[in-house]
Amino acid sequence: MIKLGKYKHYKGKEYEVIGIAKHSETLEDLVVYKALYQTEGENLWVRPLKMFLENVEVDAISEGKQRIKKQRFEYIG
Repeated sequence: MIKLGKYKHYKGKEYEVIGIAKHSETLEDLVVYKALYQTEGENLWVRPLKMFLENVEVDAISEGKQRIKKQRFEYIG
């Protein structure tokens, strides 16, 4: 499903996935993760699993105005 551990967001900041939760009404899988750059106690977030794993289109820095697809979050260990 999804590996626990550190991930890098496509915008550059790092996060740690700590588990999967279920939405209480829809039973949708939600990723529970910590923003490693934020203060403890203010850094827990959830996002739908499908959204966490999806690709996003971003501007390619070295390619001018070309758009490329990247993982929203990339596993880094």
